[in-house]
Amino acid sequence: MPWKTALTVATFAALALTPQVVPALKNFKPLDPQMIPAVWQFPIPKKAAEAAPDMEEVRARRLALLAPKNLIDPKHEMDHFYAALLRGGVTRVIHYGDSPTTGDLITADARALLQKQFGDAGSGFVLIARPWAWYNHRGVEMEASGDWKIDVAGATDIKDGLHGLGGASFRGSEGATAQWTLKDGQHRSLDVSYLAQPNGGEFVVEADGKEIGFADTSAAERAPAFSSFDLPPGSKQFTLRVTRGSVRLYGADFRKKRPGVVYSSLGVNGANITLLSRALNGAHWAAQLHHYQPDLVVLAYGTNESGYPQFVDSTWGSELAAAVHRVRAALPDASILLMSPMDRGEREANGEIVTVPALPRLVNIEARVASETGVAFFNTFEAMGGEGTMARWYTAEPRLVGADFIHPMPAGAKIVGELLYNALRDGYNEYKLRKLNQAQVDAAEEHPPAGEESASGLFK
Repeated sequence: MPWKTALTVATFAALALTPQVVPALKNFKPLDPQMIPAVWQFPIPKKAAEAAPDMEEVRARRLALLAPKNLIDPKHEMDHFYAALLRGGVTRVIHYGDSPTTGDLITADARALLQKQFGDAGSGFVLIARPWAWYNHRGVEMEASGDWKIDVAGATDIKDGLHGLGGASFRGSEGATAQWTLKDGQHRSLDVSYLAQPNGGEFVVEADGKEIGFADTSAAERAPAFSSFDLPPGSKQFTLRVTRGSVRLYGADFRKKRPGVVYSSLGVNGANITLLSRALNGAHWAAQLHHYQPDLVVLAYGTNESGYPQFVDSTWGSELAAAVHRVRAALPDASILLMSPMDRGEREANGEIVTVPALPRLVNIEARVASETGVAFFNTFEAMGGEGTMARWYTAEPRLVGADFIHPMPAGAKIVGELLYNALRDGYNEYKLRKLNQAQVDAAEEHPPAGEESASGLFK
């Protein structure tokens, strides 16, 4: 205590107590020491008895706190996917999209985060070769040589729609090779998809330079076919070589023999939703989906469509609904998520970068289609900031979008991938809490307190 403060306290005490010891000053008592306890006995009001909390309200609040942002799922369409994650086996995701998906942007970051949390069950599906120079799958290096003819659904003279899971087919003659190099040696199986057909040729598969099997693609009629090959432990480089005749191949699926997530990125450059609603043969595509059995199918289109306002206002909604119905018919139990496009910017005459006018309308139509078809909807546009985001991203340091105000740079793609992952994570946590709450309700109804019937019955 500072000496001045101590001196002040001592002086006050002396003055207060002097009348106690000097009889002549007894009528000047400023303080009676016997009153000190009474002064410090402040009355404390008693708390009124609190009513028991409404457990339904408590549960509702907890669920609201965990509800994922910008992921709309009133019918719990995502529960199949969440249940697969909770079981702890292999959970399969197929993510369709346009150019960012083609380069494994956004999808690679979402994949990495999901596999970090739930386990890495493999690299998943990759095409036979690169239809576009920027085609990519993070963690898989690709090379191809020899005579390959590449046909992309909707952009080829071949109009049969038989383009496999990824929307592209590869016709190879004798000597054509495809090679994939994976970042680790933990994959244990390789599944090659192709078209079985009359006069089909043969191909062999090698692992680190050693042949591990072959497949004959000839058949009496054209039909989807698949050949699986066991991979030697530790092998990282895999080669497919056409050894006889001509083959029509679709892709290779790499898996590990352990639980976790397999997240396949299936992008077609320049694609719009009609790729799925019209360009792919329905029965053939359904057979592909049946084979890979995804727990979640993500449909991420709209960026290319947003440049055509008349299409957006007249056709976009019906084509999107048709694609959803096709997936639902093929996979009645799988979760389906419509993922809106990111913001798309354009530069006005005054130099200002603004959102293209049709994009907000397109996103609203997509939300309506999701509601009408009963599937989930992730509003990427709002999650990343809504109108004007690309203007902000273009001037950010580091720059988050290219000069076309459409394609994200890797840093921008990572932001969107994390936004998608966060929404899926929050939805999964909300699902777990919802299941726990339901288990508590079921237990209470099965074993009600003494003197009561179940919650659905009457009190005694």
